Amino acid sequence: MSFFGFGQSADIDIVLDGTENRQRVGVKTEDGKKEGYLVYYDGESVSGKVNITLKKPGYKLEHQGIKIEFSGQIELYYDRGNHYEFTSLTKELARPGELTQNTSYPFEFLNVEKPFESYTGSNVRLRYLLRVTIVRRISDTVKELDLVVHTLSSYPDMNNSIKMEVGIEDCLHIEFEYNKCKYHLKDVIVGKIYFLLVRIKLKHMEIAIIKKETTGTGANMFTESDTIAKYEIMDGAPVRGESIPIRVFLAGYELTPTMKDINKKFSVKYYLNLVLMDEEDRRYFKQQEITLWRKGEKAHSQATNHQPSHLVSKEGGPKGSEPMQRVPEPSDPPVEEMKREVNSPPLSSPPEIFPDE
Repeated sequence: MSFFGFGQSADIDIVLDGTENRQRVGVKTEDGKKEGYLVYYDGESVSGKVNITLKKPGYKLEHQGIKIEFSGQIELYYDRGNHYEFTSLTKELARPGELTQNTSYPFEFLNVEKPFESYTGSNVRLRYLLRVTIVRRISDTVKELDLVVHTLSSYPDMNNSIKMEVGIEDCLHIEFEYNKCKYHLKDVIVGKIYFLLVRIKLKHMEIAIIKKETTGTGANMFTESDTIAKYEIMDGAPVRGESIPIRVFLAGYELTPTMKDINKKFSVKYYLNLVLMDEEDRRYFKQQEITLWRKGEKAHSQATNHQPSHLVSKEGGPKGSEPMQRVPEPSDPPVEEMKREVNSPPLSSPPEIFPDE
């Protein structure tokens, strides 16, 4: 066996250039653990060297060629047998022959297009990796190294505030306002809730950031909702005319940019969910979609000049309404109704009216 080169084996190590100056981020794996990966951007070159160390000194390693691949692929967890590649580059490191000593091969992929942000979700993973293969007659020797790609976007040209009046007919009318409809991942959401009509004994109000991941199409479409953060913004009974401020800091949470129909395989959207609870534990909510985008921490000329269409749209968000009207008039447009959560008891009897303050 050793005479034909089958007895020899080797360790493969991929060493990337400039690792000491490159940002690292922790990414959760499928088993919930966190691993650190180097961050790259669209258009950046990927270079380094491949070190091959023979395990048995004095024995030769016969091979049918050595190659390195740069790959971008999407894995759907319900279809694990298939990987959908959207980027694939290959370089030959060595022609068929034999190795008699430890060897190092330099490599470089120039100005690599990386169109999508890396993502690990509940039902899908988008990953970039380097794969080195020593092709052998019986069993190839393979080594993979994952990279993380961040996609930067320029600041949206139009970023209107979100203002909407919602409520329950003849029982509760509130107006909520958020300062913007598009936020970068280190941004602060600032807003306020104004009570126009209160005829329900409310005891609690909270706001949550919800991520909705949609994968697949047709019968194989799955939507997974995950509550990223939850804030209590009111404890106790409000009165008509009261205003509740909102301030939510995004920097402390593991968020990704909004992703729209990535390679026709999945989407990731974010919502602000406003929830009110009355004294009989009925819960009412109103969701409002927001757009998240990644702002560069330092200048990346190739990246910041490019605004991918699947991340941040240049179109403006919901148009701002007129200044708040503290007393709704009969001629006002109809108030959008808040939804009652499925497990909440119905509003079967007329609500008790709060005394005017």
